[in-house]
Amino acid sequence: MTNADVQPGLAPILALAPVVPVVIVENAADAVPLARALVAGGLRAIEITLRTPAAMEAIRRVAGEVEGAVAGAGTVLDAAQFEAVMKAGAKFAVSPGATERLLDAATGSPMPLLPGIATASEAMVLIERRYWFAKFFPAEPAGGATYLAALASPLPQLSFCPTGGITPESAPRYLKLGNVVCVGGSWMIRREHVLAGDFAAITAASAMAAKLAAG
Repeated sequence: MTNADVQPGLAPILALAPVVPVVIVENAADAVPLARALVAGGLRAIEITLRTPAAMEAIRRVAGEVEGAVAGAGTVLDAAQFEAVMKAGAKFAVSPGATERLLDAATGSPMPLLPGIATASEAMVLIERRYWFAKFFPAEPAGGATYLAALASPLPQLSFCPTGGITPESAPRYLKLGNVVCVGGSWMIRREHVLAGDFAAITAASAMAAKLAAG
C-alpha cells in the first residue's frame, strides 16, 4: 500500500497555500460569493465544516460553481458523512479525530481524508495505517507549535495541518516547522463581513493569509 492509495491527491491540495480556510456557512446563498472571495485572495482549498444545516448544500454549490476552488468538507465524523460529502462534490474530507470506522470508510476512496490527532499515540495509529498527513487539533490548546516540533523527531513520517486557535500572528511559528505543510484558520472570514456582503474585505484578508511564511 502506498501513500497515494491512502490519501490520493491530498499533498498537492495542502500545498496550494499556507492556509486552508475553515468555513462555517450559515446561509447556503453565501457559499459561492464567499468561496470566490477566498479564491480571489489566493486560498483555493476550502474546508466547509459540517456544523450547520446549510453545509452540505454549500459544498455542492462551491464544488459546482466556483472556478479554481477545491471544495473540502470539515467536521466529518463518521462513514455516512464521508460518503455524503464525496457525493456532494467534496475533493477532500477533514475530521477532528479518527475512528476505525471512519478510516475504514476512507480506505480505497478516491477522496482523501485528513484525520485529526492530538497525541503521539493517535499519530502512531495513523502511521500504522500508512497515513502521512494529519490534522493537529485543537492546535493551540493541545500544545501548539512547541508540541508539534517535539513530535518531528520520533514521528518523522507524519506531516501536519494544525488547526484550532491559530491566528495570523501564531501561524508563522507553525509554518517554519519541517513537519507542517499548512495551517487551518478562519480569521480571514469575519461574520460581519459575510452578513454585510463585504466579500472584498474577505478577499483582502485572504490575500494576506496567502502570503504568510515561516517566521
